[in-house]
Amino acid sequence: MPTAAARRAYRGPALFSFGFRPFFLFGAAWSALVVPLWVWSFLAGGPGALSRDWHVHEMLFGFLAAVVAGFLTTAVPNWTGRMPVIGAPLGGLVALWTAGRLAMLFEAELGPVAAAVDSAFLIAFAAVVWREVLAGRNWRNLAVCVLVSLLALANVAFHLGAALWDDGAGERLALGAACVLIALIGGRITPSFTRNWMKVRRMEPQPALPGRLDQAALGLTGLGAALWAVLPLSPATGAALALAGAANLIRLVRWRGWATRSEPLVWILHVGYAWLGVGLAFLGAAVLLPDLVPRTAGVHALTAGAVGVMTLAVMTRASRGHTGRDLAADASTTLIYLAVNLAAVLRLAAPFAGLLQPDLLMASAAAWTAAFGGFAVAYGRMLVRPRPAAA
Repeated sequence: MPTAAARRAYRGPALFSFGFRPFFLFGAAWSALVVPLWVWSFLAGGPGALSRDWHVHEMLFGFLAAVVAGFLTTAVPNWTGRMPVIGAPLGGLVALWTAGRLAMLFEAELGPVAAAVDSAFLIAFAAVVWREVLAGRNWRNLAVCVLVSLLALANVAFHLGAALWDDGAGERLALGAACVLIALIGGRITPSFTRNWMKVRRMEPQPALPGRLDQAALGLTGLGAALWAVLPLSPATGAALALAGAANLIRLVRWRGWATRSEPLVWILHVGYAWLGVGLAFLGAAVLLPDLVPRTAGVHALTAGAVGVMTLAVMTRASRGHTGRDLAADASTTLIYLAVNLAAVLRLAAPFAGLLQPDLLMASAAAWTAAFGGFAVAYGRMLVRPRPAAA
């Protein structure tokens, strides 16, 4: 059955009619909880279970994995024309993700069982993506399959590292895969959506078409991410990351994002991609000039900035488009965008703030929770209800 026909034939709960619905909603709600819980634990001596490792793990393999799953379970059927993962199979994936979150909360009591339960979701999800892309002969997106597999591998490495050697390799591999995903997918949708928006308004010149610069930016991003995963302190790694940051910022300028300043639903994609370039540059500077630039500045420019902003950009646009709403940001959406960027700026500034660092951490956490909690509240109703009949 073709993708569109399969969706029309579905008669179950609206929440499980598209992959983006449960994964965006639950991922955003979980993210809105994880950050303040971690800051409370860090600043006020909360429970030992809420350690830094738990915070890092849940942001990368809980929140980010949910958003990636929501996007790909919605996009892959459109890429391949095959049956979408909806209904009971989608519910099974959501249950695996939820089990992982509970397992990590009780990791101290469950021991190695928690790692096994948590790892199951990304392994199963990677298998689903590989199956659909290969069966649909969608060779263009084999790179997406590889990146999802690397995210699953990074999760396993994170658990093994915590138990055996604890060098952060799993964390670096996951963040590197996320950066390449943003460069790859963000590099497709940002100029494409910008071009479509400008065409309707007959605006010229339009974003530059893909070319060698785009390929170079992707290649440098992949190289920098790979080197950082295995050689995090090497000057070659710092140079590759800095070059990747510069290449992505040059790439971004060619997409003419300033022309979309009147529509937040479009310019937020450019802001999210800008954070990728800035984050890679900061991370490279932290490797080359560790006495001047803290490593956490680069890491959080990528996590709170690139990942946080780009995920919300994709979540809001996909949610509005697939539920029949106008592709225009309302007031609540614009406030969400402002909040997540404020959270990123404050988190980037915190390592440089000296005695003010705790205050900036709390303010950043509050802004992050406002952004993702705000998404869950503002978009929750459209995510759990059927698409309006007239849409």
